Amino acid sequence: MKGHRLIGWVIGVPFIIGILILIILGHEPERDGISRAMAAKSVALAVLSPQELADWKQEYGASHFPAESVKEWYVPYLDYLYEQEILSEAMTPAKAKTAEGPLTFEEAEFMLNQLEPALGSLVKASPQNREKPFPQERWWLLYDSVLKRMDKSGQVKTERVAIYGTPDNMQGVPAWTAYTSLGTLTFYGLALDAYLDHELTAYVRDGELIHVLEDRGSETIYRNVWILDGDERELMVYIGDIQRKIPFQKKSKKAEELLHHMADLKMEDGRIVKVFLKEETIRGKVLSVQEDAIELEEYGTVPLDEEYKVLKTYGDVERMKLSDVAVGEGMEEFVVAHGKICGVLIVRELNPEFVRVLLMNNNFQSIYHEGITLSCTQDMTMFQEEKKTRIKAGEPFSIGFGDERLEKGRMIFEADDGGEIGVGSLERGYGAPSYAGRLEIVSGEEGLVLINELYLEDYLTKVVPSEMPPSYDMEALKAQAVCARTYTYVQMRSNTYSQYGAQIDDSTNFHVYNNVETSERTTEAVRSTYGKMLLYEGRPITAYYFSTSCGVTADGSLWGNAPEELPYLKSVTLQPGRKTLNLKKEEDFSGFIKRKDYPAYDDDYPYYRWNVTTNGEILTANIGGVGQVTDIRITERGAGGVAQTLLVTGTEGEKAINGQNAIRAALGDKSLTIHRKDGKTTTGWSSLPSGFLCIENLGKDDNGILQFHIYGGGYGHGAGMSQNGAQGMAKDGYGCEEILKFFYEGVTVDVLR
Repeated sequence: MKGHRLIGWVIGVPFIIGILILIILGHEPERDGISRAMAAKSVALAVLSPQELADWKQEYGASHFPAESVKEWYVPYLDYLYEQEILSEAMTPAKAKTAEGPLTFEEAEFMLNQLEPALGSLVKASPQNREKPFPQERWWLLYDSVLKRMDKSGQVKTERVAIYGTPDNMQGVPAWTAYTSLGTLTFYGLALDAYLDHELTAYVRDGELIHVLEDRGSETIYRNVWILDGDERELMVYIGDIQRKIPFQKKSKKAEELLHHMADLKMEDGRIVKVFLKEETIRGKVLSVQEDAIELEEYGTVPLDEEYKVLKTYGDVERMKLSDVAVGEGMEEFVVAHGKICGVLIVRELNPEFVRVLLMNNNFQSIYHEGITLSCTQDMTMFQEEKKTRIKAGEPFSIGFGDERLEKGRMIFEADDGGEIGVGSLERGYGAPSYAGRLEIVSGEEGLVLINELYLEDYLTKVVPSEMPPSYDMEALKAQAVCARTYTYVQMRSNTYSQYGAQIDDSTNFHVYNNVETSERTTEAVRSTYGKMLLYEGRPITAYYFSTSCGVTADGSLWGNAPEELPYLKSVTLQPGRKTLNLKKEEDFSGFIKRKDYPAYDDDYPYYRWNVTTNGEILTANIGGVGQVTDIRITERGAGGVAQTLLVTGTEGEKAINGQNAIRAALGDKSLTIHRKDGKTTTGWSSLPSGFLCIENLGKDDNGILQFHIYGGGYGHGAGMSQNGAQGMAKDGYGCEEILKFFYEGVTVDVLR
């Protein structure tokens, strides 16, 4: 009997276990398979960046998924694959249950084959496995092959990344968002909460974490952390764009000594094991900001640490970008260790005394110069590294691109007794220009770069006469000076040329600078408004201005912004009372723009009203893509009636041209004759004077060529202050502040505190 029982156990136990396994497999989801959603995400991001995918989704608009599912994280990825026929909706229906379920062998083979047949050959679906889940591990082994073929520029990167915070352990963190050593990353479809305070190896593309390849464990070092507060038990730190309390593994008796310093934290199981404090700081004028280094006066070029941080430390601590490091200013401190900058601490608000201007070559064609010649009526000094060279008055200094003297670095020239330095190699509107302050020469990629650093107020004395005739009324000139000062302040923060050490250039890209001789009147306008800017809720505004209105201005939506983003820019009539006109309907605007006698502060200027005739041949040549142009019409207008969308119809289709700048360029041509309000004509304009225009189709002329007549008004973009409108108001007795508050709603005119 015992033998029979033993045989029963031997046979029965495996049988029972087998039955249990079958029951479990029948009721448990396949854990080893990759979901269709994750596979779709990985494929889509091998082809497009997250931003490109978002742009595509916005333009596409519709979805293959039912309304109740369209907000799910995976919908954009799957929609893209359906539209590109990488997925078949017949094989893989657009349903939530399908998306969240496992990818099959058949689907994997189809997807990869649609990407490229060579990829499809890596998976063989058979009658035995085609409905089975495709193993997750195998998918990620194949993914390298997908990237080699579909992401040849290497946009998907394999990165080491430490996880600082996720929605599960941080309050207020948006869904699918993680704070990491690489900055803020999204991680749609992944589970990251268990990886807090771990270092991972992962696939990442442009701020999106695609897949975790390896968990490197909880022993890691958080580098360049800013310590805000703490006690013997824990530290409050600023790490990865967030504030977070991290406990010590053992109580620390020296916590107070760590506060308001940068440090590396050695971590183990989510606790601080050791703190490596970084106490050395340096200060110096920033001469240039490179991708991997910062050039400081008196220190030279100092490399950036691999995990450097840029932090605003006054007020609430905030993570900033390298582009926020202002050249020419002393608003930063630099934390250094082992010869590298670990942290840039922005310790005060930008309140510039100086401006750094890149001087373009003749006719403002390029930022590069083949050669530069300097001279001065006084003695001047050239500084390079720690060496000083005296140059006598009247003695020219010349240097060409490739000169070995520039291998030692930037050359800085300063004239004695505040004199100006002439640049004989340049031509401006009044001849060879001269510049106050100091000039710097640095070698660029394609030539020499010339930079002028000078007092902001001195800069403005050579801007205002280039922007407004010195003969204008003083109150208009003062309004222009305040606008120019405000606009310059805001543009300086952009640090457009920080790699060379300049903030702005001297062309119409910013302000035309030193292109005409200075005037006592414009200098007086600058001096009498010293330091004053246009402030909205205490902050400087973007003080847009333009030449002449059509009797009404545009608002901030002109450049695609929501109107509330630029609340101080409103559409108003240039009349007492600042009325608002609704001119978005075609018939309303057409009637308005054809009125030459509509009263406005700038109605006696030549471009207040203008008109031009063009034809289908010119439009066909300039626009392209629609065959022979058969019609053009404005289909959308913004505030004030400015054209926002031009629909071009041709023999081969239609094209929509969006934005007033693009519309002006599409309709303009140097061969056209523009008829002005004063009866005179002008030619040679490749772009029309403004976007305040309406179009009449005149039909074909005697030669069978389609003719279009365009009625327009104003000169410039039309948002903010009309310079000729300001002059008209000044003539009527309005003061500087009254003029500015007319054009910019809700502003104050004051010195920035």
